[in-house]
Amino acid sequence: MENLIIVRGGGDIATGTIYKLVQCGFRVLVLETENPSAIRRNVAFSEAVYNGTQTVENMTCVLAETVEKAVSLLEEGRLVMLIDPKADCIQQLKPMAVVDGILAKKNLGTHKEMAPITVALGPGFTAGEDVDAVIETMRGHSLGRVIYEGKATKNTGIPGMVGGYTKERVIHSPAEGILRNVSKVTDTVKQGEVIAFIETETDKIPVEATIDGLLRGLIRDGYPVTKGFKIADIDPRLNEYENCFTISDKARCIAGGVVEAILHLKNRA
Repeated sequence: MENLIIVRGGGDIATGTIYKLVQCGFRVLVLETENPSAIRRNVAFSEAVYNGTQTVENMTCVLAETVEKAVSLLEEGRLVMLIDPKADCIQQLKPMAVVDGILAKKNLGTHKEMAPITVALGPGFTAGEDVDAVIETMRGHSLGRVIYEGKATKNTGIPGMVGGYTKERVIHSPAEGILRNVSKVTDTVKQGEVIAFIETETDKIPVEATIDGLLRGLIRDGYPVTKGFKIADIDPRLNEYENCFTISDKARCIAGGVVEAILHLKNRA
């Protein structure tokens, strides 16, 4: 299929790339797992796995049950998602490019033989070996930079600073169990307020807000989590309510790098 790009992963960062590629005229097929765990669910196309469709800003992604159905929807000009965590469909569809937007901090199987152009987001890949290009995802001066030889900055484990906070604004699960939400995305929360519980075999462990702010992200209710699993994100800037519904500056910057890399590699070929 002409101008087909397959994107592995549909979380909020990958959604910025998916959105920009569609806006630039490419056909895009998104591959996801059976149980994606996006935190910023309002702006993640991965939610189509659960809902059948997901609209981010003015664009709707539709879940297809089969590869054949996906192709039919792509030919209609739709943005399509397929549950295919191993990317088995790539061999059949032969896309012009594959973008790894899983952001697992390691390579989960993407390689240069998948397509004429391969691009990966963030650490875990070596440009020129695993893929043709890597996009820097670390906040700072180099965010969105295209790397054609070498690697992106290693994961520090410390989130980027927002409103004067870094690691304080991100909440991790205190135990293994089932997440039971009390609050919802867009709620204003206070430090110490219970926003969720982790339901274990013997107990219900409260999850408290770490700072005052806007609950910008929260994993969906009923999701099974492990201890230390990232489950929520608080924005200390209460006046940034609209950010809960729009693609982030970080995601848009990374998306620009992806488009640059694909067009550069296509023209060079």
